[in-house]
Amino acid sequence: MNHFTCDLSHPDEIDRTVRELETFLDQAADAGPILLINNSGFGAFGRFPAPQLENELAMIDVNVRAVVQLTGRLLPLLLSRGGAIMNIASVMAFQPTPFSATYGASKAFVLHWTLALHEELRGSKVRALAVCPGTTTTEFFRTAGLGDKAILPALAMSTDEVVTLALKALAAGRSQIVTGWKNKVYTFAASKISKPLAARISGRVLQRFRLGKASS
Repeated sequence: MNHFTCDLSHPDEIDRTVRELETFLDQAADAGPILLINNSGFGAFGRFPAPQLENELAMIDVNVRAVVQLTGRLLPLLLSRGGAIMNIASVMAFQPTPFSATYGASKAFVLHWTLALHEELRGSKVRALAVCPGTTTTEFFRTAGLGDKAILPALAMSTDEVVTLALKALAAGRSQIVTGWKNKVYTFAASKISKPLAARISGRVLQRFRLGKASS
């Protein structure tokens, strides 16, 4: 296993890491297809621009720009060798998300950008998949400034469950997967109402069940 360190909030770091990856893939790896998984990202909960504007801007850098930059830099190699791009979006991509406005918007970008990219790649040796998980038992909420009580066990999925569903969707040639039937119901309902109403509902839910569980 090889590990390449990279600060995804800095474009120069990404370009350096891409050069290292290209060298490794050219010299040390088998000339087979490549799976690029853009999984890094973080969120924050609070009234914009809380907790601080710099954090919101860094979130855009990591959640949006780094995905586009990494994919763009590596796409020529993928096109020559074949493979797939798996981008991790979120169920929060399906509606405006007050009190997590920047995070939700960043994941909406990832979802729509991935679906558009998939169509552009049609007929090539590469395809793209947008994975939209809901609450998952990771360090996400703690990093976002919320306590463990912010995770509702009845709605949470394990990382193994999400990974299994994502890989099955990739094998089936799909361009989008919402993981879990509860998340499918949620995103279907969100897509059937107006954006202003969806914003109001999601804002009330996030304010009650997320902000009320903030870590001290």
